[in-house]
Amino acid sequence: MKNLAVIVPFYNEENYLQKSLNRLLKSDIYDQIILVDDCSTDNSANIANKNVSGNSKIIYIKSSSNTGKGNALNLAKNILETSHVIIHDADLEYFPDDIVEMFENAKKNPDALILGSRFIGSKKRKNIYLRTLIANKAMSYFFSLVNSYKVSDVATCYKLMPVFFFKEASIKEKGFSIEIEILSKFLKYNKRIIEVPIKYEGRSYKEGKKIKTSDGFKYLLSTVKYRIID
Repeated sequence: MKNLAVIVPFYNEENYLQKSLNRLLKSDIYDQIILVDDCSTDNSANIANKNVSGNSKIIYIKSSSNTGKGNALNLAKNILETSHVIIHDADLEYFPDDIVEMFENAKKNPDALILGSRFIGSKKRKNIYLRTLIANKAMSYFFSLVNSYKVSDVATCYKLMPVFFFKEASIKEKGFSIEIEILSKFLKYNKRIIEVPIKYEGRSYKEGKKIKTSDGFKYLLSTVKYRIID
């Protein structure tokens, strides 16, 4: 039986968390939703706990300190009870209805990583910053070159993968470089990544976008790092 868990890592997302969860709940694709609070200081915890009440499929856990997305994902590992898992950031840049198509691909290809790409197909996308768009494509090209395996969108949040792999992978990165780490380690586990077009609506830094230019350089360094080490 193939079933799906969704990990929702968040930090100070009181303005977006509920609407993001509403989208996820509406998709009705999940068997588990694990809300991982990276030690938020705003009202995010209260919003998360309200969603846990009355829904046995939703679990809330909180980090003792703010240590980044990678640590948040590690906290969720021991709670997973499904065959597959996907990460859904608690902003409004991604649309959970795309997960439905991704999961259908996972059912047919249970050992593959299903990647939601913002750069293939013709689904509706809104990119606010041209420099970010160019940087993402450049990082994807560099990753593909280093790993001799074409991936169109390495920085995408939507990566649906077997839980067995996710639990076995020792995630070391704390910040956004986990996107590179996960892909690099999966290619050593199984050289099969299936890309599915997804929608995207980028938010501005004023709206709470957290990734920085320095993270782009970390992506490049991590690409080389995890090509060499496990």
